[in-house]
Amino acid sequence: MNPEHLNYGFAASREEDTPVDEQEYVNPLPRAVLRPNNFMLLDGEWRFAIDHDDRGMTENWYLGHQYQHMAHWPGSVEEHMAKAKEEHQTTFWRDKVVVWYERDFPKPERTESAERAMFQITFGACGYETRVWLNGHPLTTIEGDEAHYGEYTSFSYELPEECLKPQNRLTVRIADTMDADIPRGKQESHVYKRGGIWYQTFTGAVRSVWLETVERNRLRSRVGVVSVVEDQLVRFNLTTRIHDPGDYTLRLMVFERGQKAKEPLATSDFPLKLEVGQKQQRVVMEVPGAKLWSPESPNLYRLVAQLIDGDGYPAQIESTFGLRKIEARGRYVYLNNIPVYLDGILYQPGTGTYEEMRRHMHGMKELGCNLVRVHIAGVDPRIYNLADEMGMLLWIEVPSPHSSNQLSRDNHRAELLRMLSLIETHPSVVIWSLYNEDWGAQDIAINPETRKYIIEMYHFMQIHHPQFLVVDNDGWHHISCEGRLKSDLLTAHLYTPDLERWRDLLDRLVAGQMEGVAANPLVVGDPFFYRRQVPLIVSEWGGFGFADYGGPAESAERAERIRQFKQELRRRDIAGDVYTQATNIEDERNGLIDPHTGELSVPAGLLHSKPLMPQPSPLSVSSLTAQDRRQ
Repeated sequence: MNPEHLNYGFAASREEDTPVDEQEYVNPLPRAVLRPNNFMLLDGEWRFAIDHDDRGMTENWYLGHQYQHMAHWPGSVEEHMAKAKEEHQTTFWRDKVVVWYERDFPKPERTESAERAMFQITFGACGYETRVWLNGHPLTTIEGDEAHYGEYTSFSYELPEECLKPQNRLTVRIADTMDADIPRGKQESHVYKRGGIWYQTFTGAVRSVWLETVERNRLRSRVGVVSVVEDQLVRFNLTTRIHDPGDYTLRLMVFERGQKAKEPLATSDFPLKLEVGQKQQRVVMEVPGAKLWSPESPNLYRLVAQLIDGDGYPAQIESTFGLRKIEARGRYVYLNNIPVYLDGILYQPGTGTYEEMRRHMHGMKELGCNLVRVHIAGVDPRIYNLADEMGMLLWIEVPSPHSSNQLSRDNHRAELLRMLSLIETHPSVVIWSLYNEDWGAQDIAINPETRKYIIEMYHFMQIHHPQFLVVDNDGWHHISCEGRLKSDLLTAHLYTPDLERWRDLLDRLVAGQMEGVAANPLVVGDPFFYRRQVPLIVSEWGGFGFADYGGPAESAERAERIRQFKQELRRRDIAGDVYTQATNIEDERNGLIDPHTGELSVPAGLLHSKPLMPQPSPLSVSSLTAQDRRQ
């Protein structure tokens, strides 16, 4: 390794005493919460080996191994295997893959004493099973796990001081399988094979990894935000990490975003007595005069949170947040007590880079969308920040397993909790889907245990995450228990290229017909009688250009067909729709946006529709009427 490599330089995340306009600040790391520390990006060339027979653990490769190949991190196992085999195809494994990565790095110079600060390594995303060694010593995650499971969210290791040397060796073992019980999204498995709507696997070292300094006693980079807009209250959920028990003060300061004002809009101190370990703490602040966040007015504020020890030393993190309220009330979805029609589009980022995803987001905005449904995939956390800034609503889905049993449900719940812990702070995230089209819940119509689990998770979300709307199983087979729908939205996936057939399907949907509308009955469990008590969303439609969905492939004809279908949607009591889809991905050739350049293949504004009803402006707390406040 070249010691002059750029990645070896410790860089500052943020000057601690100098507020910076976040619109001018480019975050180099795939994280949404910042801390004013130093970091070393460990991306670049790593030594690489394929462990065909899974011998590395028994042969102690973490103590020393002769690597034959090099691989660039971040990347994917498939890409690295292709390069190692000098082949151009990446479809090598069909059951299980085990690979090892290794690199050296120098011990950085400290800016704080070892009694106050420590080193931490964070993986932006890696998996499905990841094990890490430092100089041959096994590391455990901050949560205490010897192996991290999951491939969509970040995880961290605190580095023991006694294991660090002037030159250090970091070894990583990654294992993945085609197991249908683990969350896979639309990556192929033993159940769903690659082709059509199922994709090649893309796993392994998929996001950056970095070394940073953190305080021994600090706030973790997990911030949840729930706002009560009528009372100008904000509830913050924070997580403390403590090595030295004692009395601490949690100080929260709220600033105007993008302004270098030294005086916060609001500040409050909360005394805490903390023991060793990790603990969640909820606190509430009033932010007088705060403007609300919406697609039309994406007002954001900057939160600076400090955990202050007995010596007065502040361990700090910062994040942006917005005040907003989302509700499903009768036929409509309400944002900040005002009805909003959801002009949505399905988005499957696939193997897109962060820069490509940025272009996609701006392309979807140019199409006239105010909602992006991120389809059972994990994305770079900076995309959530971008959506906050540009005023784009997001519909997030848990990457689904491909089988339905107790193990798959346990894995599904663990993935949901991992995602929630890192996405709670964003006002743009308004809807969550637990499942999609029965994937991972194929027995939902016949197995009470499957329905029981989904009902429990729906209730969990209602209680612990009231800032989101929740869909139980998007597309069809929504669950009814005692006549109560266990979903905040009644959604349907409707595909037909024929305009007359489209009109008939929409008429039957708004008339409350539960069967013969989508591919499967819309509701399972106890009878559910639709009387406009829940918003209807056509959460997938179109797909024109994809052979399995039909319709025109040429851009001009496709644009006209989309316009006609959209008009029919708006003539009926439907609260929103999601066109399929934003970009081409593998065999699905039905995108409206170039996956590389972000350019549109149809006219701008094509998916935008007129407002559902006259809407007051501006959106702020002061604009809410007395009737709004009572509701």
